[in-house]
Amino acid sequence: MSHGAPISSAEGPSSKPRTGLIGILHVLIDRLNTLMMLIGGVALVVACLVLTYSVIVRYALKVPTDWQDETAVFLLVGATFLSASAIQARRGHIGIEALASILPQGVNRFRQILIDLLSLAFCVFFTWKSFTLLHEAWVDDQHSSSTWGPPLIIPYGLMAAGMVLLSLQILLQCLDQIFSAEDQA
Repeated sequence: MSHGAPISSAEGPSSKPRTGLIGILHVLIDRLNTLMMLIGGVALVVACLVLTYSVIVRYALKVPTDWQDETAVFLLVGATFLSASAIQARRGHIGIEALASILPQGVNRFRQILIDLLSLAFCVFFTWKSFTLLHEAWVDDQHSSSTWGPPLIIPYGLMAAGMVLLSLQILLQCLDQIFSAEDQA
């Protein structure tokens, strides 16, 4: 079940216009999310084309390929991580809403803020670990172990960039909920 109704990152729980730095950040991340969804869509199509090409060349023409699997994986990693923030902006991730329907509104709001804060803590940790992997891949000049051997800074960089966007999106949603709770108090 969806975590909630579709919400663009420009609309929050109170749907009142945002001003100041938070409003500017919302506009920027909304534009970035739109761009990342476009890039992610293109990456998925390219991954499909690469794998289709690989199958045709390998089985019909009997020509071995050694780059297509990693290329497709890198494209899918990019599409997954870079689009995560846009999905979060719409609250499109999987969530269990059994409690939301039976809890009082105030308790449910607290539950939602708590879940978002815990999600933010996890995502910030994951972001930090992504950057440590990226740093190690850069410093040690790490490459995949395949015969093609592309640099691992590609998937780790995509992962780190996507996690930064996701963490920022969750942070903005946390701030929205906290400020809307203060406005209603």
